[in-house]
Amino acid sequence: MKVSNVTVRRRLFIVLILAGVAFIALGIRLAYVQLWKGTELAEKAENSWRRDIPYVAKRGEIWDRNGVQLAYNISSPTVWAIPVQVKNHEETAATLSRLLDMPQESILTKLKTKRMIVKLAPGGRKITLEKADEVQGLNLPGIVVAEDNKRFYPYGSLAAHLLGFTGIDNQGLTGVESKYNEMLSGIQGNVSWLSDAAGRQMPNSSDMYVEPREGLTLQLTIDQEIQTVMERELDQAMTSLQADSIIAIAMDPSNGEILGMASRPTYEPDKYKEVPSEVYNRNLPIWMTYEPGSTFKIITLAAALEENKVDLKNERFFDPGAVEIGGARLRCWKKGGHGSQTFLEVVENSCNPGFVALGNRLGKDTLFQYIKDFGFGTKTGIDIGGEENGILFKLSQVGPVELATTAFGQGVSVTPIQQVAAVSAAINGGTLYKPHVAKAFINRESGQVVQTMEPEAVRQVISEETSREVREALESVVAKGTGRNAFIDGYRVGGKTGTAQKVVNGRYSPNEHIVSFIGFAPADDPKVVVYVAVDNPQGIQFGGIVAAPIVRNIMEDALTILDIPPREKQIDRLYKYGETPIVTVPNLIGKSVSDLYEDLNMNFNLSSAGTGKVVIRQAPAAGTRVDRGSTIRIYLGDEEDIPHSH
Repeated sequence: MKVSNVTVRRRLFIVLILAGVAFIALGIRLAYVQLWKGTELAEKAENSWRRDIPYVAKRGEIWDRNGVQLAYNISSPTVWAIPVQVKNHEETAATLSRLLDMPQESILTKLKTKRMIVKLAPGGRKITLEKADEVQGLNLPGIVVAEDNKRFYPYGSLAAHLLGFTGIDNQGLTGVESKYNEMLSGIQGNVSWLSDAAGRQMPNSSDMYVEPREGLTLQLTIDQEIQTVMERELDQAMTSLQADSIIAIAMDPSNGEILGMASRPTYEPDKYKEVPSEVYNRNLPIWMTYEPGSTFKIITLAAALEENKVDLKNERFFDPGAVEIGGARLRCWKKGGHGSQTFLEVVENSCNPGFVALGNRLGKDTLFQYIKDFGFGTKTGIDIGGEENGILFKLSQVGPVELATTAFGQGVSVTPIQQVAAVSAAINGGTLYKPHVAKAFINRESGQVVQTMEPEAVRQVISEETSREVREALESVVAKGTGRNAFIDGYRVGGKTGTAQKVVNGRYSPNEHIVSFIGFAPADDPKVVVYVAVDNPQGIQFGGIVAAPIVRNIMEDALTILDIPPREKQIDRLYKYGETPIVTVPNLIGKSVSDLYEDLNMNFNLSSAGTGKVVIRQAPAAGTRVDRGSTIRIYLGDEEDIPHSH
């Protein structure tokens, strides 16, 4: 069939139009790629050519409240290999094997990998500066030494559970290292270069260095000196008491700041692999749950006073030694009981039947509401991982016996940190605070405070007037009652003993106890609360005998460290027949070591810390009245280190 010229021209015209459209579309596409997407595509191409050697950011330091370094970094470079740039794999592997203490075959396998860059671990990871210099001095093609660092804890096991530790890649694994890992970690840097498809550096291209950004410094509420005192006392107690474990917490009751926290057994953070995992994974002051015993009576006391259920000074109670409740016979710790006594003496004597009476007056609904309001049964929210809840009876399960035993601290399960937070609320004016260990985040390079952690009040539990009554009653416990071993002359100490049977295999053990003491000072304006609990000490198992002296020693030093002056109007201590006479502590500040014993006159024992030639600080302070034979703790330094206040 013959096609007409008109048809041919029409078809050519259509083809030309289509070709024109195609060229226009192609032009638009090219313009889009070049003008709009050009920069982005160039960056993608460069990224596909670029190879990086990471430079690990310095982890933020951890300081105490006064700027003392508790954790920082030391330079510890890492060796990397760029396999395609290695000239002689066997010879390079043999050389590095001797230097890095790694099997030659292991290194050779890494050098022959298809990967663009590989870390020569474990031997080449975080090596010493001396070894890094040796590796660099060999100038081995394809072998690079990159900056890296590892964590260092200058005080060894000090505050180990609180600080925690980091893994091989500087990630926080436990403690505040884990809790605040993101803030501490910083931003990684690198050295990068352009390579061809085979991994060889492109000619005429230069290396690019992106500096790592250091993490923020974490300033804690912890006081390193108080922490040191606390750990010293726990070490001595573990040796003398042969206990299963011991915990201690010191807190500022007015804001929830933790001043010290420790437990035994312990470990060194950079040697955590040398101890069983339960030692470093269990931060006992926030993890351990147990029946608190008589320290819990503070809660019953506060509730009864707030509800006007008792007049401590004018109302009397007769203690026959035991009370029958719901078919159960609940005994007082003193055989035969305390007889007729005021309710203040019930508190001083830690009389179980007296507190059963207070529990009954309150009733289960009211008592358990106060227990919950004081924070028991729920986590305090302290900023360290691993906290437990504790256990309370369900209200539907509370009968006469459960009400009675709860009133004197049996049948409930609490954590040490709950105890400290609750008692702080009872004596600080009635406000429950959320405990915390982080104080601020600081940019170390600029010195700028990036974030400050403010005190967090949870709720008002009791009135200021009730809180004052609780303080006065607990001060009387230390001056005249079961807490006399925590008495510190001039400082108006308040506190409460605790002795609780341990539950072993579902039953109360007659021979194993957790003994404790919680104390605070000054009683008229509390600045520090100290709690110590000793798990199964050998020998005598009473909180007033075992734990109270430990609290006294910690608190004596803490009051000196915090520069808290003595108070007036202290209740005189009651000395019973046969108790050790009191003597006055001499002033040892400025004395040389050789002159000390002339001032002691066989009345005191002495323990020292520091390496100087003269005494720069002492505890107890000069003029304090203590039992003969008490220990004076001195801190040695140079004359210019003596505080002006002395």
